[in-house]
Amino acid sequence: MNVVIDTNGLYVSGAGIARYISGLLTGLAACGSEDLDLRQINWPVKNLGYKQPGRMLKTAYRELIWANTKARFQLNRQAPDILHSPAGPFLTPPPGVRLVVTLLDFAILAHPERYRAWQRWSGPKRLLKAGSADRIICISRFSADEAMRRLGIPHGNIDIIYLGSDLKPGMISSGLTDGLRLPDEFMLFVGSLEPGKNLRLLKETYQLAASKGIILPTLVIMGTRWQGVPDEGPPPANWIFLGRQPDEILVHLYARASALLFPSKYEGFGLPVLEAMGFGCPVICSPVASLPEVGGDAVLYSPLTAEGYLDQILRLGRERNLREELQAKGKERAKLFSWERCGRETYETYQNALQ
Repeated sequence: MNVVIDTNGLYVSGAGIARYISGLLTGLAACGSEDLDLRQINWPVKNLGYKQPGRMLKTAYRELIWANTKARFQLNRQAPDILHSPAGPFLTPPPGVRLVVTLLDFAILAHPERYRAWQRWSGPKRLLKAGSADRIICISRFSADEAMRRLGIPHGNIDIIYLGSDLKPGMISSGLTDGLRLPDEFMLFVGSLEPGKNLRLLKETYQLAASKGIILPTLVIMGTRWQGVPDEGPPPANWIFLGRQPDEILVHLYARASALLFPSKYEGFGLPVLEAMGFGCPVICSPVASLPEVGGDAVLYSPLTAEGYLDQILRLGRERNLREELQAKGKERAKLFSWERCGRETYETYQNALQ
């Protein structure tokens, strides 16, 4: 079985899509299928910054020129059995090549205001092409329901395959965060700093606490693109922005944080919730989209209101038994998700695509 997987997401994002592709490659390598010949196709030029017009020009070349010239030539020459597009249909498979598509989420349709004009133009077009795929992978039951509702994709064409986490306690190195000057107690936010991740709600939560004379622990924010939320005004004084950091820093933060605050409005999966649970870091999020599928009964849920998040933060600080219960439940629940399982089930999807 010859499979070509589009790995362009590794070069255009430091967020969920890159983690998915990296984890999927690890899982497929570990599934032990001797008949699987896996190759990658990409334009290996990083485009992780947000400075224009550089980002726009690289995006235009990748999507309009490379995808329709060099990529087509490579695919025709390699003649794979399957082309796997892990971020929605991007490349066109040659005649006779089966197409497997992963649909991570439908935020471009549900919340177009979160995206730039180019993405609002190209994103829906790519999603509509998904209906022609031989098999479709959705990373949560929520995303599968969205695919059926928004695109009319039949249930029988969809495989639900959950993600995993490759962050391990062994990645923690002593002294690695000494230069960050972190306080002894802090809470954590992980995610790209765009409006859909809802950092605004945490600002309202901290302001509400201050109005009541309550001092909340420092909030450490690991994420990129502060430019995405310039209209939200200055942050609270006890917020620390770390920007993009290596995974060795992230695992240290998960291991030390009092809680992960994750007020996202819409998630296809919600990797930070899984990652935090794996390190015994209590999670406060909202029962929206896919998050209950990931968190189960191992996280605290709050309405998407400042009052709700403040109540749960205070409750977590007040009830020691609750903290210990969430830590234990989170570690056990995280064991249900792995890249090995993701790779094995994806291989089964490839088999089904060829039948």
